Amino acid sequence: MNNAKGIIFALISSGTFGLIPMFSLPLMNDEGIGLPTILFYRFLLSTVMMGVICLLKKESLKISLRQISTIFGLGILYAATALCLIYAYKYIPSGVATTIHFIYPISVSLIMVLFFKEKKSIILMLAAILSLLGVAMMCWTNEGEAINPIGVAIASITILTYAFYIVGINKSSVSLMNAEALTFYILLSGAIIFIVFATVTTGIEPISGASAWGHLVLLAFLPTVLSDLTLILAIKYAGSTITSILGSMEPLVAVFIGVVYFHEYFAISSFFGLLLIILSVILVILFGNRRKQAKVSE
Repeated sequence: MNNAKGIIFALISSGTFGLIPMFSLPLMNDEGIGLPTILFYRFLLSTVMMGVICLLKKESLKISLRQISTIFGLGILYAATALCLIYAYKYIPSGVATTIHFIYPISVSLIMVLFFKEKKSIILMLAAILSLLGVAMMCWTNEGEAINPIGVAIASITILTYAFYIVGINKSSVSLMNAEALTFYILLSGAIIFIVFATVTTGIEPISGASAWGHLVLLAFLPTVLSDLTLILAIKYAGSTITSILGSMEPLVAVFIGVVYFHEYFAISSFFGLLLIILSVILVILFGNRRKQAKVSE
């Protein structure tokens, strides 16, 4: 029963994360709102929502001075991921950008090998090659026109920033913090970062109209608060391996929305590229889980 709950939560988490383009692109293209303003309101509103959840659950929000610096560092990584992912939408299809971002589990494994002396593996190297081949296939259309390399480069930055974010959470002192409180402070850090970013760039633009506010609220709630909370619940009930594998819903949902809702071009080569990327990530996750089980049995 708990495993079934975990699977449902994992599907909700990955599916809602893939909805980022559905709410951000209309704000950028239809409403003409700048990225700094969109990101500031996304993090501000999600911080308020997360704060309300913490209050309702009576979670303690006490943190030490040491944790403040660590959390702010994690907030920078999370904010950088959000900025680069949405900025990549300006240059390449949103489905392609999200799929490139989905390679982050491979980057996590590489970081653990390079910085935490985890054992190297042929599977990891094979997965890295498959993922790069998948990206290459997604970035080349049947009409022989390459997708803008600037967008690919920007989306690729999220692979590293999000990977370091995940490793930071698992390997720092904040790993012992309550998940809801940690999420609240990371979102708060993001809101502070983006109010500064907006002030020194475009300024915080005024938001008018129910449509714009509706998209901002949904952007803050569905792919941010709801996605983060259901991710925590999925790991609790189903474990990290199943949760990570079902994370493949992220690029699938993003690609579906991009093609159906925004009429983005999707070639047969893109389809096979998507499959290669998902396969490479699943290989890394399954091999990593088998290695952990082997260590436990020893």
